[in-house]
Amino acid sequence: MTGLKIAYVPGVTPGKWLTRWNERYPQNPLQALRYDGEAILARLDTGESDVVFVRFATGTSPKTPAIHVIPLYEESQVVCAAKDHDIELYEETVPYADLSGENFLDLADYPDSVGGTAMAMEVASSGAGLLVLPMGVARLHHRKDVVHKVLEGVPGTSVGIAWLAPVGDEPADPVIEEFIGVVRGRGENSSRQASVAQRQQEQAVEARKQRQSSQSEAAKDAKKAKTKRKAAAAGSRPGAKRGAKPASRGRKR
Repeated sequence: MTGLKIAYVPGVTPGKWLTRWNERYPQNPLQALRYDGEAILARLDTGESDVVFVRFATGTSPKTPAIHVIPLYEESQVVCAAKDHDIELYEETVPYADLSGENFLDLADYPDSVGGTAMAMEVASSGAGLLVLPMGVARLHHRKDVVHKVLEGVPGTSVGIAWLAPVGDEPADPVIEEFIGVVRGRGENSSRQASVAQRQQEQAVEARKQRQSSQSEAAKDAKKAKTKRKAAAAGSRPGAKRGAKPASRGRKR
């Protein structure tokens, strides 16, 4: 089993899965990196990554005939604002309707070339507007001069794991299948794990061979025993009695 190249979008924390993998397969460490670009799925096509953690709008899926995607969890959306903004008065969540009339920043106006999300957070810290982000992303770019609260009434986002589908009759990659199982929480000895299923299949084949061999030996032994019984029965049966030898005639004189 070989290692995998993993990429994940900002705000995803795959550490627990990577740790679990490395504990089980220390001889096959993973290569993991955070990818801040927009087209993380393209890394699958180029071979730069074997598996990626991708973000998408809840209720949709980037799945295609060429790409498998399994949703993992939904993310809470938060509203970020400069410290001392009125959202600080809310204990837990802020209804979107309560923010009518507020100026919202558009993350699309802050591509990586101008600083990306970090720059948008800096603008929000100035009080120029509110910024809506997934919870994980807001935590990643946390600033002391910015406060965030869970926002109600806005479309959510989800995080999923994606990898290339086998082409034609190609078999599924057992290493990728093993990692998918780890991410989905399957135990090390779960029969749904690729390595366990393969081991069980090999054990079943070996057991079948041994069973067939035992049956063959038993059949041979039974045949030998039958042959011996027949021979013994034939030896104990009385033979046919021979007729008396006729008396020899005397010579005629």
